[in-house]
Amino acid sequence: MRQTPDIIRNKPGPRTKRIREMVRVDHAGEYGAVQIYKGQRAVFDALPHKARLSALLKEMEESEHHHLETFDRLIAEHKSRPTLFAPIWNIAGFALGAGTALMGEKAAMACTSAVEEVIEEHYTAQAEELGDAEPQLKKTILEFRDDEVAHKQTAIEEGAEQTPFYGVLKAVIQTGCHAAIRLSEKI
Repeated sequence: MRQTPDIIRNKPGPRTKRIREMVRVDHAGEYGAVQIYKGQRAVFDALPHKARLSALLKEMEESEHHHLETFDRLIAEHKSRPTLFAPIWNIAGFALGAGTALMGEKAAMACTSAVEEVIEEHYTAQAEELGDAEPQLKKTILEFRDDEVAHKQTAIEEGAEQTPFYGVLKAVIQTGCHAAIRLSEKI
């Protein structure tokens, strides 16, 4: 029996599938980041003496909104789809943000530092995987990675590493991030 090529059957090949996975997981990550900042701001916006921190979080949230809007567009361009876990990431991201904010400023910054470190590594790996393929997507990923590095650095400067039990908190958050990445790529 003769095989019909994927292109004739209008079935995406492995490269197209992988690009769709990348766009889907990056969209999910930026969505989750927005929710984390919203959760943190829900706590700190209610405290007038935390206005400086709220403004800083708002600035980082706006950066994540820009990333999310870009991946909204890229999802359509690459005929991908959002992860089916989006409703869960909505709740989990907000809860993580609010929960760490309730633990204090440094814990909120520890959350930011931990998440951004995972995303930095994730984006770097994606850029390496893309190589010379999809140069515009690679450029976008590297630009966003640089933004995430800046967020991580800000969090460290704001005392993230001074959080009690920082190593434990960081490990728990990063384990959750890695699990979310694996799930969001495929589902």
